[in-house]
Amino acid sequence: MIAQESGLIGLPLRLLAREVYGRIVDRVGEGQVALVTGEEKIVPREARFWVSTVEAMPLDLKPSFVAIDEVQLAGDLERGHVFTDRILNMRGTSETLLLGSATARPLLERLLPGLNVVTRPRMSVLSYTGQKKITRLPQRSAIVAFSSSEVYAIAELIRRQHGGAAVVLGSLSPRTRNAQVALFQNGDVQHLIATDAIGMGLNLDVDHIAFAGVRKFDGYQYRRLSPAEMGQIAGRAGRHTRDGTFGVTGRVDPFEDDLVEDLESHRFDALKVFQWRSTRLDFSSVAALRRSLDEPPREQGLTRALPGADETAFDLAVRDEAVRRLAEGKGNTKLLWDVCQVPDYRKIAPANHADLIAGLFGHLTREGVVPDDWFARQVAFADRTDGDIDTLSNRMAHIRTWTFVANRADWLSDPAHWQGVTRGVEDRLSDALHDRLTQRFVDRRTSVLMRRLRENAMLEAEITSTGDVLVEGQHVGQLQGFRFAPDAAAEGTDGKALRVAAQKALASEMGSRAEKLSRAPNEEFALADDGALRWQGEVVARLLPGDTVLAPGILFLCDDTLDGADREKVEARLQLWVKAHVDTLVKPLRDLETGEGLEGLARGVAFRLVENLGIVERADISEDVRQLDQTMRAGLRRLGVRFGAHHIFVPALLKPAPSRLIAQLWALKHGEPDMPGLAELPQLSASGRTSITVDPEISKALYKVVGFRVCGPRAVRIDILERLADLIRPLLAWKPLDTGVTPPEGAVAEGGGFTVTVAMTSLLGCAGEDFSAVLKSLGYRSESREVQRPVVAAAPEAVGEAPAETAPETENAGEVAPAPVETDTAPAPEAEAARVGEPEAVAVAEASSAEMTAEAPAAEAVASNAENTEPAPAEPEAAEAAPAESADEAAPSVVMETVTIEVWRPGRRERRGRGGDEAAAGRREGRRGGRGRAGEGAADRRPGGKPKGKGRPFADGGKRRDGAGGGKPGASYKSAPAPRKQALDPDSPFAKLAALKADLEKKPRDKS
Repeated sequence: MIAQESGLIGLPLRLLAREVYGRIVDRVGEGQVALVTGEEKIVPREARFWVSTVEAMPLDLKPSFVAIDEVQLAGDLERGHVFTDRILNMRGTSETLLLGSATARPLLERLLPGLNVVTRPRMSVLSYTGQKKITRLPQRSAIVAFSSSEVYAIAELIRRQHGGAAVVLGSLSPRTRNAQVALFQNGDVQHLIATDAIGMGLNLDVDHIAFAGVRKFDGYQYRRLSPAEMGQIAGRAGRHTRDGTFGVTGRVDPFEDDLVEDLESHRFDALKVFQWRSTRLDFSSVAALRRSLDEPPREQGLTRALPGADETAFDLAVRDEAVRRLAEGKGNTKLLWDVCQVPDYRKIAPANHADLIAGLFGHLTREGVVPDDWFARQVAFADRTDGDIDTLSNRMAHIRTWTFVANRADWLSDPAHWQGVTRGVEDRLSDALHDRLTQRFVDRRTSVLMRRLRENAMLEAEITSTGDVLVEGQHVGQLQGFRFAPDAAAEGTDGKALRVAAQKALASEMGSRAEKLSRAPNEEFALADDGALRWQGEVVARLLPGDTVLAPGILFLCDDTLDGADREKVEARLQLWVKAHVDTLVKPLRDLETGEGLEGLARGVAFRLVENLGIVERADISEDVRQLDQTMRAGLRRLGVRFGAHHIFVPALLKPAPSRLIAQLWALKHGEPDMPGLAELPQLSASGRTSITVDPEISKALYKVVGFRVCGPRAVRIDILERLADLIRPLLAWKPLDTGVTPPEGAVAEGGGFTVTVAMTSLLGCAGEDFSAVLKSLGYRSESREVQRPVVAAAPEAVGEAPAETAPETENAGEVAPAPVETDTAPAPEAEAARVGEPEAVAVAEASSAEMTAEAPAAEAVASNAENTEPAPAEPEAAEAAPAESADEAAPSVVMETVTIEVWRPGRRERRGRGGDEAAAGRREGRRGGRGRAGEGAADRRPGGKPKGKGRPFADGGKRRDGAGGGKPGASYKSAPAPRKQALDPDSPFAKLAALKADLEKKPRDKS
């Protein structure tokens, strides 16, 4: 065409017209090329070449060259009559070129005698590949469907599987379609989802055409595509010398063999008729126009076209009497027909479109032009870019109508202004619609990366300060510590290529991080409760069970990108920090493990403490503790060990941080890093709770590791149990030295027992049955008795729960057993402690200081008290009545009441099946003069059923025996070797008990 002096080409699509216009402009310059479509007009003053849609071809031009593309569309039911008219009536002065399929050749040769036909064979091979799933279609595929909903559904599926797809619909504006096609042409996406619009001459780099449907609505009915239409669409695959393929997908059945052969060989049945409608219209009246439109063709090969959208709008409009009156006269009738040429882009309903035609016609006939304010309101209705794809598509159809109207120069007072306004609105809507389509059906990150991969270009990767990994500016994953976590959205067919590109940046970054970690100070590391080792907040390793609880290993979490030298460097630094962290928090255990300054049995006790993570029940090592001398005890105390009534433990390890770490390492060693209670128990201990309710789901061993002892329904901190023993011990040791002495709160008049006080329940944070269960678990037994007391007096037994006190603990106080005992190995008050009135206890206590250190301090204190204590009355009621009588004499007017109280006393100890306990028991029996265990039977019991001196305290009904020791041979005491005297440690509890004994002896003398 550009070789001629002037030329005009008619194309089937506005989009294709735009493409051809751009190519000609590139060749001859913008000032010589005009573009004319129904919605756009670019007409330079010196235009020589005209590019137009077939419907918009200027009929008044006399160009040298005329070309009409896709002439086979003359058989189309909807648009065919327009193509037929151009074929029959448009001619160039020097050349006319008709382009199209061979199916139109017979009719063209019949209608245009002397036609010179030139065939161009296809230079590439088109082959059928059968049926494939949508997700398995090859790259550079176009999938053809025939409804917008089906197109959107397929595009969504392709996006999930392959990263995105371009969408081409006939209802899209040229700007939107161009942008979508550019995504496919540029390689941003590898799949195109379209209607049959791509078969109308769009030049695309498509290698495969997949039919997702073979039925379409042609404006009148749903019908199957003809073989020629299928061939037109399938022919888009392959270009020039590049072969192409086609097939079916989705729910479409495979093509028949005959159809496949026709498509591959491009042999189709010729068109039988062209659609035709008279162009010689009579505008003298509405009726005359209608008759001329109904005129049948007079040439063979033509058929009267079915009523088009313009005829339907005309028929509906003239039903309105007002329109009929306005359409009188040739000019108004022609004007009405011109208005009916406005396309029905909105596709709402024929009647709705007819109303629009009637409105425009009314304005043009009454006012000569469409009023600017009315036109502005219609445009403003569409001038919004919010909403989803369907909303924007509806606005696009609306504005395309007004763009068409604005391009009619004689319909508006200022058509150039409104052409710019409508073009601007359409462009904004087109861009917004393209963005919505891209957001919904295209992963922009993947599209950019795929284009670069298609170009075989080197991908640029970088890592931000926050660890985000970017390839070509697109996020592909996160570097977490020394591991790369790919973005799930980055996975797909090109995920491997993305990871390879990312590894290039990761290699250098990981080496830099390894160097930085190896030099990092301890403050940058932290151990989480779940066993994760964090560096600067990122997880870099996890703890593993080691050879011992306090020597865990580590599992360094890293990718293979990190080389061996850097890996070893990081692992060494992490292992060093873990060891330093553990050694810092459990330093007392490390000191005990080293055992500096410890010898003999003290080393054995230290080993047991290390083995049991700083807490050992006293009964478990009772024999070893009995044999510790003062030097050994002092050495253990220097290392932080406390000798309690119930436990030998290290108080520093009960603090929150060491306790949490020990529990974590213990659970890790036992293969249960997620065991129940591992997170909760250390938190409860750190919160200041002195006792908690026992959870049956939590292991009792874990309670002990954290620093609790399970006592019935409650778990009590072991240091709190020792403080409870400190409260109970003086109450058990108290004895009345004078009938006028009032017992302290919690003591009983005859001594040897106690009642529960508010201080005890406040200390443990529990009362009632829970507190009683705690006492029973410690070996105490209770008895109920009735006592007289003033009505106004406060109840001696504290009830209810009170908040636990956290008063500082006295280390030396923990050295004493909670009740009078024969040895300091007892874990709880025992029955042997009741023998406070027996002479041999006093004799042994006074024999030497060495023997005193072997006995329990509490027993010694009580025995010394017994020296100055008068024999108790035969009946307990007499002892109880003495305070009451003195109270009656002092205040005879006070009303007394009888109340029942619970008196707690040390219970009978259960014999343990351990060698140490049996040996200790044998030695105690030897000191009793060889009396065997038969002495504990019925022969040693009194007629009343009460045991002899061993069974109960003397105030509980038993009589004190004489100085002969209750019939025991005196020789049994003399036969014992004389112990070596040792100087007492002034800081030991025994020195303080000796001072207490001296005070008690001094008070009676001062009174006398």
